[in-house]
Amino acid sequence: MTDLAPHELRTLVAVEEERSFTAAAARLGTTQSAVSHAVRACERKLGTVLFDRGRHGARPTEGGARAVAYARRILRLLDAMGPEVRGAGADGPLTGTLRIAAFRSAAAHLLPPVLARLAERHPGLGTRVRIVRELGRGSAGEVADGRADLGLATLDAGGPPPVPGLVAVRLYEESYALAHPQGHPAPRELPLVDWDENCGSYTRDWWQRQDWIPPATVDVEDDTVAVSLVAQGLGMAIMPRTTLLGAPPGLAVTDLGPRPPSRSVGYVTTPELAGTPAVRALIRELRELPLPAGLVAARPSAAGSAATATRTPVTAPAPAAAQSPTASQPPTASRSLRNSSASPSRV
Repeated sequence: MTDLAPHELRTLVAVEEERSFTAAAARLGTTQSAVSHAVRACERKLGTVLFDRGRHGARPTEGGARAVAYARRILRLLDAMGPEVRGAGADGPLTGTLRIAAFRSAAAHLLPPVLARLAERHPGLGTRVRIVRELGRGSAGEVADGRADLGLATLDAGGPPPVPGLVAVRLYEESYALAHPQGHPAPRELPLVDWDENCGSYTRDWWQRQDWIPPATVDVEDDTVAVSLVAQGLGMAIMPRTTLLGAPPGLAVTDLGPRPPSRSVGYVTTPELAGTPAVRALIRELRELPLPAGLVAARPSAAGSAATATRTPVTAPAPAAAQSPTASQPPTASRSLRNSSASPSRV
C-alpha cells in the first residue's frame, strides 16, 4: 500500500507548480533539503522518479504528473473532510471555495446566474472560476489534474467522458448557426472567420460535407474576436449558439439548414467529489438553469444514471427559426434542466 503523508503530497504539488525545489521550500516555509528529502521519500514509496532535476529546475516526469494530479485530488478531499464531518446530518450553509473550470462562452453566459443563485443560498461559499480553452484535455483535464472541482465541457454525445475516470453528464445540446453582417445579400459567399476551438468530432463530419465553406481567411484564438470581426463586415463565421448570445450590433444569425451541426455541453467531476455538498449544490443550480434560445436540454439516459448519461446516443436538436441574437426565445428556451438530466444524488 502506498502511504504518503499529507505534507509529502503538498510538497509534490508545490514542486510541480513552482518548478523548483528552492521556490517550493519558500512557499511551504521549510528548507530546500527538507523538500528534497520529501520528494525522495515519495519516489521511494511509489517506485519511480517523479521529477527531472537539472539547470532548468524541476520538471515532472510522466509518472510525476500523474502523482501530482492524485495529490491535488487527495488534498482536496482532506480539505472537505472537516466541514463535512462537522456538518454531518445537518442541512446547514456551505462554506469554503468551489473551484470551477469552463470554456469562455459557458462561463460568460451560463455561469453568472448559476453562481448568483448559489451565492444567495450559500453566502459563505466562495467560487473561483478558471477559463480554459477547449483544446486538448480542456476543462476536463483541469478536473482530472485536481485543479478544479467541476468543469463545464463539450462532450462526445455517444462516447465516454473526455478524460477517463471522470463522471460526465450532459446538460444541453446547442446547434451551430451562421453569423454574418446584417443586411448582406449573400452571407455564404463571404470569407470565413474561424477560431482555434471551432472544431471537434461533433462538427467535423458535417464540415467536410459542405462544399460552400471556403478556407479561413482570418483565424483567431478567441471566439469573441471572431464575432467582432464578423459584425464589422469582415466575413462570416459558423458558431455555436452560446457564443452568439449577447452578440454586438451589426451581427445577424441564420440557420445552417435542416440538419445543422450541434455539440453537447455538460459537467465533469471526479467520482469522489460528485457527492460532496458544494459540488452537489452547484450541480443542482446547473440543472435548474432556464436555457437561453437555441439550447435544448439533454435527454435523460435510458438507465437514468448520471454516470452513464454521456453514453446515450443523442438526436440532433431541431433547428430554430432564423433569428438575430435579440429575437424572442422559442418555447424550449424556458425549459429547466431539472426535468431532463440526472439527479446529482445519483451521480
